[in-house]
Amino acid sequence: MSVKAKFQHLMDTQYSRPAGVLGWFIGEKMIRQHKPETLWTIEQLKLEDNEQVLEIGCGAGYAMKQIASLNESHNVTGLDLSETLLQSATVRNKKAIIQKQMSLVHGRVEEMPFPDEKFTAVFSIHSVYFWEDLFKSLKEIERVLTPGGTVLITLCDGKDGEDWDTIKKMIRSELLPMMEQLKFMDLRVLEGPVSRGYHTVAVVGVKSSSR
Repeated sequence: MSVKAKFQHLMDTQYSRPAGVLGWFIGEKMIRQHKPETLWTIEQLKLEDNEQVLEIGCGAGYAMKQIASLNESHNVTGLDLSETLLQSATVRNKKAIIQKQMSLVHGRVEEMPFPDEKFTAVFSIHSVYFWEDLFKSLKEIERVLTPGGTVLITLCDGKDGEDWDTIKKMIRSELLPMMEQLKFMDLRVLEGPVSRGYHTVAVVGVKSSSR
């Protein structure tokens, strides 16, 4: 493996599961880079009082901090594969964690350690690319959502005016049909902000109230 290939492999690994000092740096970098779509995503959740919110791929905990500060009645849970980023999130959200308003969990979206129908809203920002089994992940999201709860998955589908056909096809041919199969309602794709040239979209659905 060439030096360039080794470096690319290292970066790919770090972005999917950041670790160590480099992982901490990447976590902070992602906060700065993704701030516009993070704030937009939180807006689209349209949270009311006393929401139970889960972020999948919570990273260094920036989005969670914003949600917790919006309304003290919200309870926020973050799930991530990276222990390094969970440590960063713990430092960033120390007060909310002490006050039992927030909790951080190490785990995988395909097998989430939560009871059925725990959360009123589930969201992710730029983590869907790393889900190993898309259908299993969506099925888990459906399981942990309360009836009438919202799921919102934010991702990029292009850059500098150029469409990413692979991502657009994944949304059209996999993500939306799978969510429909799982009986999510009100499915739609929202157009988000352009951040650093990247075009942001969010796939949104509501868990059916009837089984």
